[in-house]
Amino acid sequence: MKNWEFGKITGSEISIDERLSDMMGIVEGGYVYSTLFEYNDEGPKKYEVILSMYPQENYRTLTNITLYMKDVPGSSAQAAHFLGDRGINILNSISLDGISDTIIIWKVLADLSFAGEMDLLLEKFASLKESDDPSVSLIDHIEIKPADIGRVFRTEPDKNKTEVRRGAPVTLRNGKYDMAAEYGDILGNIDGKDILMVADIGSWMMSVTFFKERTTLRKINIEIPDCPGSIAQALGWIGDQKVNLISVFSKVKICYQTMSLELVADFADSRIPLDRFEKEMEKAFADMNGIYTIEQFVELR
Repeated sequence: MKNWEFGKITGSEISIDERLSDMMGIVEGGYVYSTLFEYNDEGPKKYEVILSMYPQENYRTLTNITLYMKDVPGSSAQAAHFLGDRGINILNSISLDGISDTIIIWKVLADLSFAGEMDLLLEKFASLKESDDPSVSLIDHIEIKPADIGRVFRTEPDKNKTEVRRGAPVTLRNGKYDMAAEYGDILGNIDGKDILMVADIGSWMMSVTFFKERTTLRKINIEIPDCPGSIAQALGWIGDQKVNLISVFSKVKICYQTMSLELVADFADSRIPLDRFEKEMEKAFADMNGIYTIEQFVELR
């Protein structure tokens, strides 16, 4: 699943990609909490803003719970009762059919602040199942693990980033998040700047990356052979030109024949000037094993 999109700032507003906002539960009219980080001199990133529907002080009690239930009427209600009766607050969640439509999988981000330890919850469920208690008859099993959202906010030296500010909540209006109120004094004039939006599916959060002034982003679409080593050949040559890949997305087009390779890369330190790069890339691909066709080489729009 592609969990990122590139975009541009309009004025001081970010248009949150609808597909990503739906995945992350960032909803129209909702409060969006944010934290701004600054990166050091290495790499193309300058700033990163983490967006979430939850205040930072709540992160330590958030937990990922996955419930595996029978695909029959009432199973989801039973699972909700099991959690609710134990003081567990269901936050964002999503359900999907399991293998062969025999089970339903419900992935829940929950707040365990009043429910005690995760191990106690699992022990209680195991005890009820062992005694054939009807309150859990439609639930097959449960998996629980910490959401560990706090990892995103750790500013250890090896992560090369520092926390600059935690912003007050901003209301999402018309699918847009306005940076001006909380970070305008730091970010300055950002109109027309390239950004990268990444959805952290497991944490229900979104990262918005701002690139440094010298960063030169281009999108490259290549049709390549669907065989072992083809991606390595293409990326190897591009990397040898000191081009820094920001994102890689590959998709099979015709199995065992062709696939598409979608790249976004920073050409700030490229050994080959931008106006000659596509031609030189064509020449290099012509010498590789198989047919490599450049479908697109453009500036991000």
